Amino acid sequence: MQPNNNVSVHSDMLPKGTIMRVAKKEVALFFASPVAYLFLATFAAITLFIFFWGESFFARNISDVRPLFEWMPLLLVFLCATLTMRLWSDERRSGTLEYILTQAVPLWHFVVGKFLGCMFLLAVALVLTLPLPITVAYIGDLDWGPVFAGYIAAILLGAAYLSIGLFASARTDSQIVSLISACALSGLLYLVGASSITSFVGNQFGEWLRLLGTGSRFESITRGVIDMRDLYYYISIAGVFLVLNTYVLERERWATDGVKPRHKQWVAATALLALNALGANIWLNQINVLRMDVTHGNQYSISESTKGYLNQLQEPLLVRGYFSAKTHPLLAPLVPQMRDLIKEYQVAGNGKVRIEFVDPMVEPELEKEANQKFGIQPVPFQVADRYQSSIVSSYFDVLVQYGDEYQVLGFGDLIEVQARSESDINVQLRNPEHDLTRAIKKVLHSYQAGGNLFDTVKSNLMFNAYLSADEKLPSQLAEFKQQVTSVLDSTKSQADGRLKVNVIDPDSNAEIAKRIGDDYGFMPMATSLFSNERFYFYMTLSNGEQVVQIPIDDMTQASFERNLEAGIKRFATGFTKTVALVTPSNAPASPYMGYGQGGARFSRLEAFIGSELNVISEDLSDGAVSGEADILVLAAPKELNEKQVFAVDQFLMKGGTVIAATSPFSANLSKRSLSMQKHTSGLEDWLAHYGLSVDDELVLDPQNTAFPVPVNRNVGGFQLQEIRMLDYPYFVDVRGEGLNGDNLISAELPQLTVPWASPIVVNQEKQNERTVTELLRSSNKSWVSQSLSVVPQVSANGVSGFTPSTQRDSFALGVLSEGRFDSYFAGKNSPLLESKPEAETENASQEDTASEAEEAFQFSGVIERSPETARIILVSSNDFLRDEVLQLVSNAQRTEYLNPLQFAANAVEWSLEDAGLLSIRSRGHFNRTLPTMEQSTQVFWEYFNYGLAAFALALLAFGARRARQVKQRQYVKLLAN
Repeated sequence: MQPNNNVSVHSDMLPKGTIMRVAKKEVALFFASPVAYLFLATFAAITLFIFFWGESFFARNISDVRPLFEWMPLLLVFLCATLTMRLWSDERRSGTLEYILTQAVPLWHFVVGKFLGCMFLLAVALVLTLPLPITVAYIGDLDWGPVFAGYIAAILLGAAYLSIGLFASARTDSQIVSLISACALSGLLYLVGASSITSFVGNQFGEWLRLLGTGSRFESITRGVIDMRDLYYYISIAGVFLVLNTYVLERERWATDGVKPRHKQWVAATALLALNALGANIWLNQINVLRMDVTHGNQYSISESTKGYLNQLQEPLLVRGYFSAKTHPLLAPLVPQMRDLIKEYQVAGNGKVRIEFVDPMVEPELEKEANQKFGIQPVPFQVADRYQSSIVSSYFDVLVQYGDEYQVLGFGDLIEVQARSESDINVQLRNPEHDLTRAIKKVLHSYQAGGNLFDTVKSNLMFNAYLSADEKLPSQLAEFKQQVTSVLDSTKSQADGRLKVNVIDPDSNAEIAKRIGDDYGFMPMATSLFSNERFYFYMTLSNGEQVVQIPIDDMTQASFERNLEAGIKRFATGFTKTVALVTPSNAPASPYMGYGQGGARFSRLEAFIGSELNVISEDLSDGAVSGEADILVLAAPKELNEKQVFAVDQFLMKGGTVIAATSPFSANLSKRSLSMQKHTSGLEDWLAHYGLSVDDELVLDPQNTAFPVPVNRNVGGFQLQEIRMLDYPYFVDVRGEGLNGDNLISAELPQLTVPWASPIVVNQEKQNERTVTELLRSSNKSWVSQSLSVVPQVSANGVSGFTPSTQRDSFALGVLSEGRFDSYFAGKNSPLLESKPEAETENASQEDTASEAEEAFQFSGVIERSPETARIILVSSNDFLRDEVLQLVSNAQRTEYLNPLQFAANAVEWSLEDAGLLSIRSRGHFNRTLPTMEQSTQVFWEYFNYGLAAFALALLAFGARRARQVKQRQYVKLLAN
């Protein structure tokens, strides 16, 4: 008996080789038919259609292959049902099933053989999709972890569907019935955990349904987390249905034997296997440690930095999740993700973290407590379908409480919404570990700071006061000196031996005077420009490794207490640091696609940094930076005078960090117009003194971010406005090698758009004891231009109208300079010393001058050298942190664009040496943007076509070879007959 499309079994077939021979036979028969190639081509075509058109790959502008796997569970339902529909039904229809049943070979050999043959065909179909991730990786920065996990999930899900298809095929002799039955069973398992079903039930029951659904498990793996529970789920489904398949065939054998004891044993064993598989899934659901995070940076795992904060806990920490049973369908799948992450904190806390999950709607007392004590309120969501619309008020909040301190993370803190269109909205967790750990850090440090200030200082402190004798000091300083002594005595009593005070008179010790001049730049002060009297009045606080100068504001006891406390806090671990932000004065706003008019605004920067640090608006007009400031940020500084530059310089000389975003140009975004204007910061000479200069040119880069431009179109007599994305070289897209991978400030950023930037030139001869590190650099195909005509241009061919006017090169756009700095004002009089006109000075008597000097005395001194902790971080763009530009780029990418703010926050946290939260935050950036659509499309299709053509040729060659082999066998059999 030799059927065309079924297995033929020879009497000499050994049990040892049955499985592989059956598998090879199925594969050979599949590729011997031209229908196989049509089938594979159809699968590839549907996958491409979904990837490019269904999920709008290029419109998403994200270098991942998530669209490839989003529809895979449904595609595999039909693919696997089609592969298996004939395998047993044809055997039954043609009568060869009886022949198989009479063999001495165990039937499970045939079942497993057919299953492996189908697995090979499934693998071939999935290999057809490999050119997609390979090409995306060439275009952008692809995280291969989720891709690897996605293919594992597809193989396992396909194995489960194939086993279901084989079971359905064994029950009937009709291919159509087999196809419909397999699709129905597989589709039912998929729909069980789908959001369309779970949205009708509560969170708890919905979570159980998601654990039973093949699609929800698939999504868990494709995000980059390979969980043993998910793997076992698919393996158990495949195992159960393969056993059921074998049981169905065994029953065919029993038809002529009658009922025997071993038949009952078969039934019992099959039932026990199914129940054990279900029970094992329920039991494994309680274990959340058997998992592997394969994403770049282990985004979904508890980091060592988080564990470090948890190890500081001395009392139990409460993490309570408020999640409503009835919520928005897009939020429902995020609830189990948050629950799993919170459980990870409990495991990492080693008994110090207590977790609770509450549905306030069913627990009125806890809801009242949440509303009144913690200020947690439900958020109204609009839920609509084809027939009705309703408002659902639900909770999606997390409370972190440590002692009396608490922090609440609400919906806006945890969720990120990306709306590509009104009907295409992507809702996902923003960076939950960073948000939770940040809240834990705040309550931990707030709790620690509630006691003695010195309880949070890990090392002994030395207060060094370099003060001249009273007779050499102006009377105001002599009185202030007594106040300083009084405050120090009080602070020492609170320090319990942790603070030592050392008062030194440099005038009586030339060696000390020389040392503090060389080490810190402390030079003798003068009461006025024409005074010959010199004195010292400097104060520092150190722990042996770091030195902080205590500033002097208005020479009052209250100000000194405030500045001393701020200095001590710099050595403590339990206090929120302070950022002094300097921005230009703002003009009234006028909307144009969300852009302002006139002065630049930096409210987003202030809010972004302010979510974790104290941000104060700094006014430099008094020639000093607030003593509370730990770091100074200059966002597009404009026309700073000498006093303001002096304030910046002296903050640097005290060992501070100055972050400056400045260039010679600034964009003017007004209604319906874009222009570029000259911009003077006042820092040009100051930066040049330290070997950093910004050229008076603009950088253009073919690797850039698109510019959104409104275009009016006439459609049927109606004027419609649409947003067209134009290639815009002035929006430099820094990515890959352009981002310094060795520095945490830029290492983990996916990309950074630097608009209207200028080249930074580093004078190495002036660096001396400093180290300069490049953070940002344009591509090697960039060029520069001095033209102020920056309006987007489009040539007749529809491409960018900007052409290179100079030789192409790569330019530095962001640098870090750290080490010792010699003050710009070294050897100069302090700008804070005000003098009278020369004529008045000649006419005034010496006594009057001295008297007036006493009355108008203003404390001033020039620190001429900084410690090694001083840093300058310079980015050559006035606009990359600007609200209007961030909104513009967000419009272009159709999602909220935060990478520039992330860069600034990274720079601040790195400067404050808070690497813990910085490393956690960096792990959360997995949305990697692509180059311009034109470049991406060209390269993508080029490499994709090469890969697809090569694979198609290989398939055709393999098919032709198998066809020749079949014809040769038929010819030999014909001759034999």
